[in-house]
Amino acid sequence: MSNRTTVTAFLLLGFSDVPEVQILYFILLLVIYLAALMENLLIITAIALDHQLHTPMYFFLMNLSVVDLGSISVNIPKSMANSLTHTRSISYAGCVIQVFFLVFLIGTNVFLLTIMAYDRYVAICRPLHYERVMNRRACVQMAASAWTSGCLSSALHTGNTFSITFCGGNMVDQFFCEIPQLLKLACSDLYLSEVQILTFSASLGL
Repeated sequence: MSNRTTVTAFLLLGFSDVPEVQILYFILLLVIYLAALMENLLIITAIALDHQLHTPMYFFLMNLSVVDLGSISVNIPKSMANSLTHTRSISYAGCVIQVFFLVFLIGTNVFLLTIMAYDRYVAICRPLHYERVMNRRACVQMAASAWTSGCLSSALHTGNTFSITFCGGNMVDQFFCEIPQLLKLACSDLYLSEVQILTFSASLGL
């Protein structure tokens, strides 16, 4: 008979176990989070309100700021909450959500950067065709494809990761739920398929 227990929560590696140091980390994370939040909100607001910035490059830059806004909001608030309450736990469902949105936003970020590189290529190498190639409809379609691709990629990774049986404990050696660290807790050969997908995704990203 198997001696495995079902994992219902994970323990995240904190920066420190000393309460005073945890408070210091909370303050530092809060300052960094608010600065990043303000920066991205200013970019989004400026582009949205200034009609001179309604060009393909700034449209994609605004999408990139939304992605960055989401990325910092996935794991930083939870880390701050853990530092403030002197806890390290995250529920199984919370870990699934964190992994899904983190991979989703990272994937979308890669696709958006690729589209922005293509935008600059057309502007430099085919300037006379730029208006026709990078019209409003094409930009919206490319941005939508980036978000959709990121979502599909994340669904694949998240589903594959959490279909694995965890029996190597519940301590995640990171301050947020990260796929490579979760794979270390796997006790079945299914994790090899996720390793292969991660390798393929890294190659695709490069």
